[in-house]
Amino acid sequence: MTEQVPSTEPELSGVRNFRDVGGLPTEDGRRVGHGRLFRSGHLAHATDSDAKFLASLGLHTIFDFRNAADIKLEGPDVELPGVRNLNLPLTDPAHGAEFWTMVRDGDLDQLRRLLADGKAANRMIGSYRKIITERTAEHAQVLRELTEDSVPALMHCAAGKDRAGLSIAITLLAVGVERDAILADYLESAALHRRYRVRRNGSAAKAYSPEVMELLDPLFDARAEYLSAAFDTIEETWGGVDTYLERGLGLTPEARETLRDRLLEG
Repeated sequence: MTEQVPSTEPELSGVRNFRDVGGLPTEDGRRVGHGRLFRSGHLAHATDSDAKFLASLGLHTIFDFRNAADIKLEGPDVELPGVRNLNLPLTDPAHGAEFWTMVRDGDLDQLRRLLADGKAANRMIGSYRKIITERTAEHAQVLRELTEDSVPALMHCAAGKDRAGLSIAITLLAVGVERDAILADYLESAALHRRYRVRRNGSAAKAYSPEVMELLDPLFDARAEYLSAAFDTIEETWGGVDTYLERGLGLTPEARETLRDRLLEG
C-alpha cells in the first residue's frame, strides 16, 4: 500500500497543477527528496507573487515541453533570474495546432464526430504510446540533463498533465519509485482545481454546454488507462523498464545511480 504524503503545495494564482514530487517512495525504501523535482502547468500567466515563489525554489532548469502552437496561444514562460529554460517540444506543432483549433472553434457536430464514443480517450492513449516510442531522444536528454547538473528542476507543458506527466513518470521510473506511487502522483492532475482552463470561442452557452464539456473531458482528464498504456508500451517495445532506460534512453547503470543520488534522500 502506497503511503500518502501530506500536501504542502502553495496556492499559485496564475500557475495550475503545481506540486513538488518529493516524498514519493522507492521500491528499495528510499524517497524522492523534497525541493528537487517539481511539476506544473505552463508559467506564462504567473503573477508577480507566483514568480517570486518559483524563484525561491532555487531552480537550476525549467523543462518546457510545449510546442510552438502552445507558446503562441499562451505566451512564453515568465523569466526567473538565474534559471535556465530548456524547451523540448514533445508533439508535432502543426498537428497540435490543427487539433486545438478544432477544440476551440469546432461546432457540436464536429466535436461529436471526432471525440464521441470513446474516440477522445483513444486519442489520448494513442498519444501516450506515441510519445514513449517516438520521443526517446528528448527523454534521453531530460535524464542526461538531470544526471549532470539540472537539479532542482521543474517540468511543465501546457496543462502539466500529459507531456510533463510522462516525463515525470519516466524520471521516477529511472530512480526506482514504486509504480503505484507514480500513478497516484499522475492522477492528482485530475482534480478540478488543477485542470487546464479550456478555451472555447463563441457564445458561452454553446461553447461550454454540458455536452461539449463532456466530449472534451477525456482530453483534460488524467486517467489511469492513459499512463498504463505508456507503461505497457515500454514493456511491449523494450521488454522492461531497465532495458528501456539503458537501450532506449541511453541511461547507463552508473548514470542511473548518479541520478538516484541527485533526486533521492539519503
